[in-house]
Amino acid sequence: MINEKSLLTVAGMYEADRQAMAEGCTGLHLMENAGAAVVSEILSRWHPRPAIVLCGPGNNGGDGFVVARLLLAAGWPIQVAALAEPGRMTGDAGANALRWNGQTRLLTPDLLNGDPLVIDALFGAGLKGPLSGVARDCIEMINAHRLDCVAVDIPSGINGDTGEIFGSAARCRLTVTFFRAKPGHILMPGRDRVGELVIADIGIRSQVLDLIKPDTFANGPEVWGETFPRPDFNSHKFSRGHVVIRGGNRMTGAALLAASGARRCGAGLVTLSVAQENAAIYRAGLPGNIIDIADTAGEFATGMADPRVNSVVVGPGLGHGADVQNLVTAALKSRKPTVVDADAMTAFAGDPSRLLSLLKPHHVLTPHEGEFDRIFDVTGDKLRRTRIAARQCGAVILLKGADTVIATPDGRAVINATGTPYLATAGSGDVLAGFIAGLLAQGMAPFFAACAAAWLHGRAAETYGPGLIAEDLPDTLPVVLSQLLQELD
Repeated sequence: MINEKSLLTVAGMYEADRQAMAEGCTGLHLMENAGAAVVSEILSRWHPRPAIVLCGPGNNGGDGFVVARLLLAAGWPIQVAALAEPGRMTGDAGANALRWNGQTRLLTPDLLNGDPLVIDALFGAGLKGPLSGVARDCIEMINAHRLDCVAVDIPSGINGDTGEIFGSAARCRLTVTFFRAKPGHILMPGRDRVGELVIADIGIRSQVLDLIKPDTFANGPEVWGETFPRPDFNSHKFSRGHVVIRGGNRMTGAALLAASGARRCGAGLVTLSVAQENAAIYRAGLPGNIIDIADTAGEFATGMADPRVNSVVVGPGLGHGADVQNLVTAALKSRKPTVVDADAMTAFAGDPSRLLSLLKPHHVLTPHEGEFDRIFDVTGDKLRRTRIAARQCGAVILLKGADTVIATPDGRAVINATGTPYLATAGSGDVLAGFIAGLLAQGMAPFFAACAAAWLHGRAAETYGPGLIAEDLPDTLPVVLSQLLQELD
């Protein structure tokens, strides 16, 4: 099932096309199917209305000519505006330009007057540099006038591999891509311009993925669902996993939120390891938490050494300084699957090599962008940076954001698209750390636990809606888990 979630780079999609044609599926047939898929999605959403198809000089423009021909046949009033004279187009795109019997005008922004439905078939993923000239003028007019826009493959101006915007890109209502999505469809800022994403079957067999061997996936139960833990009637609290969370001295709520997240995600037992001076605060929290007094890193290490402890969270609300470094070091040397969050990374900002030297494959780092930059000296797009960091440190990296990326040291990566802007609230990351630890404690592999937790975290936010605060995420999770388990069954 994971093949359904494969993401193809631009080069990977070209290879999929090439393989399909090597098996006897002509380029014209693929282009016809692509245009028909776009038209089918348009007809299911809009009644006939004036529409204009913007056609570029390459295969994306060829798809656009198919769209124009089929919409005209469906009774729509259609205009075609092209960047080049149709007679100058070559290959399959040129053949479909010749099949268009209507008028083709040279593209100008004036043609966008009158609130038409716009079909962007200018460049798709084939753009090599920033949009410029009349193409950029038209894209910016689409955005300025908030015209309904449908992108063929990907909004022109978006890098299909990275989600970066080359100067400008239309803010689309709908994007129809083919066979498999690309990373640029779900990485920010491109994701913000894609609108609703539809992945259409155009006749390419899924078996071509065996030759391409994609290593990037869109997050979802197809990726990790087979390993998702479920209790049975023989389960007890220790068989469901014991999580230890180190509580800080000042921001005590962070560890309490992580504890709620771990318990709601299925951990049978959660212990908060805290200093004596703050024990009363933690005991005043939810009564299901166990409080263990550990005033030093050595005492913390002793608590983690219990063979019934299955995972550890270190970092939420922990503060900074040498004492924090010692606590983190103790956690990472415990040989337990460990979530390294927040202050556990910031404490090593002055000496990141010390932290990196301690990391192992059973550790999961969950930085936001600022924390990531304090530890890793890596440049490039988000997918590249996360992959390189995971390889450098030998641990799983979950780089948070609207387009959270999770990567392993061996190069596999998943991009998560669940969630809402309401997750931008204090404590939501602490809950995520708890979700991961709860799944680790139940035996999920670190990569799958991080992927599942990110997906659940986002779905809980979507389910709750506006007004979300961090405390709502664990309380909403049972509804999400119920739906997930029904899907998995």
